Amino acid sequence: MIYRASQVTKSKQISSPLSKELQKKYTKKSVRVVEGDSIKIVRGEFKGVDGKIAKISIQKNSLAIEGVKKEKTKGEKFDVYVHSSNVIVTGLNSDDKWRISKLEGKNPSRKKETSNKEKKIEKTSESKEEKQETSNKEKKIEKTKGKEEKE
Repeated sequence: MIYRASQVTKSKQISSPLSKELQKKYTKKSVRVVEGDSIKIVRGEFKGVDGKIAKISIQKNSLAIEGVKKEKTKGEKFDVYVHSSNVIVTGLNSDDKWRISKLEGKNPSRKKETSNKEKKIEKTSESKEEKQETSNKEKKIEKTKGKEEKE
């Protein structure tokens, strides 16, 4: 059934293990790879090569890495695709803040909601306090008027 999987399901399956340092930092063993992640090839013809992910092929479940190319007999160079299980991620592309917060174990969607709720609560509490202050001022004014009338 893996051959019948949708493009979304296939793209979710393209993941690679994290390096030891990143495993300690994020307490995760593997991560879904994204263009711009720094990786190191650990198996195959290009073992030991470091680079960044240039392209991701969902059909091949593979990655094209910057600097990893082969030459044809006519002299043309073409990208070599390396399977995602043959690399380890050494650095993450931090352009996507949502991805980083998910890796850190935070829930980015709830964070925004709570801040909005807190703002609403603050506004309502401020408005209640303002109403009480104005009513207190009005009472004081009425008391002073009442005293002036009695005198």
